[in-house]
Amino acid sequence: MDAVRKIAGIAAGALIFSVGLNNFLIANHLSEGGFVGLAVIGWYLFRIPVGATFLILNIPLLWLGGRLFGRDFVIKTLWGVAAVSLFSELTKGIQTPLDDKMLAALYGGVLSGIGLGIIFRFGATTGGADVIARVVKHFWGISIGQTLFAIDVVVIGTIAALIGKQTAMYSLVALFVSSRVIDFVLEGFSAARAATIISDRSEEIAGRIHRELDRGTTLLPAVGGYTGTQRRVVYTVVSRDELIRLHRIVKEVDPDAFVVVNDVHDVLGEGFTR
Repeated sequence: MDAVRKIAGIAAGALIFSVGLNNFLIANHLSEGGFVGLAVIGWYLFRIPVGATFLILNIPLLWLGGRLFGRDFVIKTLWGVAAVSLFSELTKGIQTPLDDKMLAALYGGVLSGIGLGIIFRFGATTGGADVIARVVKHFWGISIGQTLFAIDVVVIGTIAALIGKQTAMYSLVALFVSSRVIDFVLEGFSAARAATIISDRSEEIAGRIHRELDRGTTLLPAVGGYTGTQRRVVYTVVSRDELIRLHRIVKEVDPDAFVVVNDVHDVLGEGFTR
């Protein structure tokens, strides 16, 4: 059942991605990054089907990835590649030409980001640049993020040279939006805040957090780097709406307290997502 759920999830992500690609990006003469971008260039210049080009480009990379990273990697990548190739062909008749290319880039970026985020969340990849980035890291130690960025720069530069600078610029907007949406799908909306509170009255602050916010706390032993003073640091996670109340509690107990607040994602436990 879990395998069926993953297959269905990857297929759903590929469908959403393909709708964004065909319905908004290709329909308005825009493009994507990575190997999908190369396939789109082939469509614009030679009318070679995007799905077929994407699949052919990935075949040697799947073989190389299998040699280096094993069978499981190939299976996950193959299904993602096959699903994107299939749905990009099945949805190519869906077209929504818009007068505003910026809107097309935004809509296309959002849909493609949602689709890719779902694919990644179910443990698959879309091959192409991802495989190259892993290979480069394996042999030369260059980070995956740097390699992916370099590949996207090459693809967008190729689009600017062969298709047009305006197409390249709006495609870059779509690529940026897509990357942010992928982060949102993978990490979720930041609805919680983690607070680190350094104070000489940490126990009293923790007690009020328990009583007034009904949140748990952790007291961490710490030593001041400058003064050498030993104290306990309060660490707690609260909802975004409770942050103001937390600030008020700390200020009332110890106006000289030092407070650091960070965004946190996917909080699991009592009072948050299970």
